[in-house]
Amino acid sequence: MARKILWASLALGPITFIADVAVHPSDTTLFVLAAASLVPLAWLIGEATEHAAHHTGPGIGGFLNATFGNAPELIIALFAVNLQQFEVVRGSLSGSVVGNLLLVLGFSLLFGGRGEIIRGSAFVSLGLVALAMLLFLVPSVPGWDGDPERDFIAQLSIPVSIGLLLIYVVVTWVQLRGHRRQHVSDEPSEMIAWPLSASLIVLGLATTVTAVIAEILVGSIHTFARSAHLSDFFVAAVIVAIVGNAAEHGGAVVVAYRGKIKLATEIALASSAQVAVFLIPAVALLSWFIEPLALSFRPVELAVVGVSVIAAGALLAQGQSSRARGVALIAMYVAAAVAYFLSGDR
Repeated sequence: MARKILWASLALGPITFIADVAVHPSDTTLFVLAAASLVPLAWLIGEATEHAAHHTGPGIGGFLNATFGNAPELIIALFAVNLQQFEVVRGSLSGSVVGNLLLVLGFSLLFGGRGEIIRGSAFVSLGLVALAMLLFLVPSVPGWDGDPERDFIAQLSIPVSIGLLLIYVVVTWVQLRGHRRQHVSDEPSEMIAWPLSASLIVLGLATTVTAVIAEILVGSIHTFARSAHLSDFFVAAVIVAIVGNAAEHGGAVVVAYRGKIKLATEIALASSAQVAVFLIPAVALLSWFIEPLALSFRPVELAVVGVSVIAAGALLAQGQSSRARGVALIAMYVAAAVAYFLSGDR
């Protein structure tokens, strides 16, 4: 019954788009429609990823989900760059890293319970996030004094972005080769999996619709947040980041609930690493075709990312998952959200 409801509710995506373009309802109505639309879309991405993982293994399955799941964030970021809402861009991207490390991973461990994780792959992802955070200090520190949007800072962001992209390409290539050699499917043999090509097509279509709906939701949330007297930074780092990560939230929790804790942790950690070493530098470089974006992150952003990496590493050090670890990560995310709220705008 639940699956039938989810399949039927996929129609909410096109309904939301038509309502936004033709009917122009209130922002509150758009928010409810868009939020409801993201639930079945996130489930569909998780479903397609699980079927793809039957052919590729949990490591590559997590990589696929992170890749498709980050597409909405890229579109949201470039949309905000076009509107010159640079604080929103930086806040949403750094908030996405934290959200994946604490919130998505936390809920995955909470719903997945006890089990083993791919420890080596997990710490590679955490190491990439830590490295990115250190490199972001190069353009960020000058922005702590004076205008953070100075051309000089935007230019400093270029070599940092190129370096991170090169690191991402090399590490991804090495990891995928390792997963291919070591792959042993953890699906039961009686599972009737979709063909790999069908799984990838569904992933692509679901992610495309998710990107459109996420953009509509962001627009309605921003107006509501303004009336609620929330800072742009808090809206970006918490609300926009959660919206952009809807696919990872749903996909990771679904597969964790089904006992695929390895795949669930790969989704959360691989997505966090992809945002840090691929999505952020890609947005910075692509922004030069629109408006140059300076990667001048605030101290609170880098501090929260650093604490998140340390916390996730400490809780996963033994290569085991548990509900208690999940609760601890979620509690840390709540603390991070409070820090974002108290910090306000620059």
